[in-house]
Amino acid sequence: MKTVEIPGYRIETLDLPATRPGLPTLVLLHEGLGCVAMWRDFPQQLAAATGCRTIVYSRPGYGASDPHPEARQPDYMHREAQHILPALLAAMAVERPLLVGHSDGGSIALIFAGSFPERPVGVVVMAPHEFVEAETLAGIRAARELWLDSDWPQKLARYHRDAPRVFADWNDCWLAPAFRDWNIEDYLPAIRCPVLAIQGEDDEYATLRQIEVIAEQVPETRLLKLARCGHTPQRDQPAAVLAAIAEFVSRR
Repeated sequence: MKTVEIPGYRIETLDLPATRPGLPTLVLLHEGLGCVAMWRDFPQQLAAATGCRTIVYSRPGYGASDPHPEARQPDYMHREAQHILPALLAAMAVERPLLVGHSDGGSIALIFAGSFPERPVGVVVMAPHEFVEAETLAGIRAARELWLDSDWPQKLARYHRDAPRVFADWNDCWLAPAFRDWNIEDYLPAIRCPVLAIQGEDDEYATLRQIEVIAEQVPETRLLKLARCGHTPQRDQPAAVLAAIAEFVSRR
């Protein structure tokens, strides 16, 4: 594992080289409690399936990256998409990425694509959020109960420098009254690149409406709804996800 310097932070990264020439660079964006290590072997599998250079990084405050100086605010995904991600791409000499985002990472990918429509070659989102649903809040409240009554804090501490803060920043921000009106649908009409939107039919944090609104507002969108799949498609249905992304990449 290496670190990359961007203004204000040292960022933990994993950079897997391309095995086939002429393909876009994949940049993986993790979920709200994730980091490089929590992708497990998915980046290696994805790099092998596509032949692409594949970059994975832990956002500030996650994994072994430098911490944020302040608690998360409702616009934290906008900050990541419009400031942190462009700085990371510049530091790693990636001009036109193909973004692969899970959950919060999918939302960040969509904000980036809507803010800088000329930049991405394509966007893959897995269980993204565009607006706040009752199902999402119920899942996050259940996560808080599990955090208090299980060994989850010890497990998460294996992956993050400050696991209690990682959890609190995510959980407190999503459950704050100021977050109820959070919505990124205004970014969708500006997206020019193709989008592959993947979601499990048994997602415990959202309904399928989350990916359907993408298809309604981004013309080149393909939806993949997976049976027997929860909020983590790459873990619940890895073969289907890898095949879909490899096919999507082959068209770029």
